[in-house]
Amino acid sequence: MTRRAFTFIFITVLVDSIGYGIVLPVFPSLISALTGKSIAAASIDGGWLAFAFAATQFFCAPVLGNLSDRFGRRVVLLGSLFCFGIDYLIMGFAPTLGWLFVGRVIAGAAGATFSPAYAYVADISAPEKRAGNFGLMGAAFGMGFILGPAIGGALGMLGPRAPFVAAGVLALANFTFGYFALPESLPLSSRRAFQWKRANPLGTLIQIRKYPVVFGLAGAVFLWQLAHQALPTTWSFYTMVKFGWSSAMVGASLAVVGVIMALSQGFLTSRIVNRFGELKAAVIGLVFAALCYSGYALASETWQMFAWMLPWALVGAAYPSLNAMMSQQVPATAQGELQGGVASLMSLSSIIGPPLMTGLLGYFSMPQAPVHFPGAPFLCAALLTFGSLVLCLRAAPRAESIDAASEAAR
Repeated sequence: MTRRAFTFIFITVLVDSIGYGIVLPVFPSLISALTGKSIAAASIDGGWLAFAFAATQFFCAPVLGNLSDRFGRRVVLLGSLFCFGIDYLIMGFAPTLGWLFVGRVIAGAAGATFSPAYAYVADISAPEKRAGNFGLMGAAFGMGFILGPAIGGALGMLGPRAPFVAAGVLALANFTFGYFALPESLPLSSRRAFQWKRANPLGTLIQIRKYPVVFGLAGAVFLWQLAHQALPTTWSFYTMVKFGWSSAMVGASLAVVGVIMALSQGFLTSRIVNRFGELKAAVIGLVFAALCYSGYALASETWQMFAWMLPWALVGAAYPSLNAMMSQQVPATAQGELQGGVASLMSLSSIIGPPLMTGLLGYFSMPQAPVHFPGAPFLCAALLTFGSLVLCLRAAPRAESIDAASEAAR
């Protein structure tokens, strides 16, 4: 059952990421068509749409994480899939920019599928296998990016709304399949009572503070995710503004990123972790991420953007290693709460990140800007990644000492 359940979760994340990737190449064109603004100016609206999604998710993700600890992962996962299908359809038929905001709020309330999916994987994975299995989840996301943007770029030829409708149909089909095929992973003996004081962003973070090592690593994850906002929120806008890429070219570039992510997290992550350990694997990923962000910021030709994608193969080890280090510091009954808390931190980074990154892009792309530097969001991401590295190195010695003490006790 474990292999069958893991396979289904892998497919669920894959299909969901395909739906997410489908819409990325045409998102700038849809916003521009609804508002009549240039691509550079539309990027700021794109940032606020991401803000609406993240702000809603920030308050709802801990509720979903705690509900999954109480009622099981299955119902939460399926509910998220259903709401995402409705979200894409609303955005596909939106007559005004306001309806795009409605769709993003619905999706944010659903909390996304990744938090319960990671909790599901933690339920069915042995501790020593979690980093590798989390890496495979990242591989599914990467594979979705291979197919999604390529499909989105092709469907974009039919108009900017077509990929949104396709993504909605895909999400609802995945929900239907999961309703009949997905087993529950959390046994009744491992469930705990739902408590509102723990099912809110502050309450969840307070619970995480009971584990000092986790709290420190969570700070590293927060800065990592804040830096990462430069990619989904500005990539399409940035490449269109600086290099004049079409939606098809944006889709092709994201597909290349997906290939690299899939190869990295499906094949390299577990090997890097097994050879160097989770800490060194995280450090390797963070160092190369800072280099890649800097390369994107300073690129002056299209080929340079593709060249800097290649080192990203080593970046994939960062988040799975950090997540596994945190997961091993909490009991089985609190895995959902941990992933809900991590999702809250990620949502907080998504609240701050999109307006920050798209604001930097919009400001430094305007004619009146003191310096014309559209790469500003990627340079900011490089600095934030360096901060994540510092926090990771500070928390790591305590994590290793606790693990050693636990091993000696056994």
